[in-house]
Amino acid sequence: GRSCHSVMDATKGKGDQGMQNPGGQMERPVSFHFLESMLPKAVKRRVHALKRLQVQCANIEAKFYEEVHELERKYAALYQPLFEKRRDIVTGTVEPTDQECEWHSDREEEEELAEEVKEKAAIEDAKKEEATPEEDPKGIPEFWLTIFKSVDMLSDMLQEHDEPILKHLKDIQVKFSEPGQPMSFTLEFHFEPNGYFNNAVLTKVYKMKSEPDASEPFSFEGPEIIDCEGCQIDWHKGKDVTVKTIKKKQKHKGRGTVRTVTKQVPNDSFFNFFNPVKASPDGEMDEDSEFTLATDFEIGHFFRERIVPRAVLYFTGEALEDDESFEEEELEEGDEEEQDEEGDDDDDEGDFDPKV
Repeated sequence: GRSCHSVMDATKGKGDQGMQNPGGQMERPVSFHFLESMLPKAVKRRVHALKRLQVQCANIEAKFYEEVHELERKYAALYQPLFEKRRDIVTGTVEPTDQECEWHSDREEEEELAEEVKEKAAIEDAKKEEATPEEDPKGIPEFWLTIFKSVDMLSDMLQEHDEPILKHLKDIQVKFSEPGQPMSFTLEFHFEPNGYFNNAVLTKVYKMKSEPDASEPFSFEGPEIIDCEGCQIDWHKGKDVTVKTIKKKQKHKGRGTVRTVTKQVPNDSFFNFFNPVKASPDGEMDEDSEFTLATDFEIGHFFRERIVPRAVLYFTGEALEDDESFEEEELEEGDEEEQDEEGDDDDDEGDFDPKV
């Protein structure tokens, strides 16, 4: 069971099939243009009238999505106090009351067994306690880092040197563009003061195309991400994990003397997320850049639709089970052929693996 958290997500499906099977049209034996050109003139004329109506439908659909965006904004304000409470509990700023922590799980038997184990452990602990008073961890340690590590789409970007930095990540928030502005959403990554950079917040803006394209109005399937913009990270000296310093030996041609020069080269890191490839306005991009950008858009969408709204379930891993069963349902709907080729690759989020 996957709840359609947003209308966008529910309607996304229509467009996604097109992405997965770019060569799909080839299977149809007769090209459409050919079919259309064979029609009697009077009939063809009427088909053109239907196409004009279709364009008008697409324009009305665009208005529908504008209202959906407004609804998302309205509800974002209602979720906000709950997300703030989540942040305060995660960071240990607030200790929830006993009443706020009451939770009845349907795994009662497991719980009871766990209780017995705990009681035994508690007796052991009591003995230890006398020796060394142990300090309780603050809030929920490594909350976001744990999520990053458990979601394949994110752990693919994560490097070992990113982990100590992400321990300082306090919260991720989604902000929607104001009415009257071009449609976009912003991911805000809030950090506590740390020894790596001065920014309290790192941002990533995703710009959306929210109306049909004049040149191909029938391809409109609702808003889609068309570009994104990162931010400047103000790294402390020597702490920038997105570059590494390598030493190279250079030989002087004339004198034959050798000197060592240090050179900075790009380094894999999650923090490259804030320095994305630019989408070119004329749509001319090499395949690598296009793939990198598509992956980035997918990740942005995933943060917005899944991780931010349901963070605790990614922390415990429950959401991963949901996503996997959802992926399987999607496959059953007619992607079996594709799966054979991939072998039994157990990919979770998204339909591709950035490592390939």
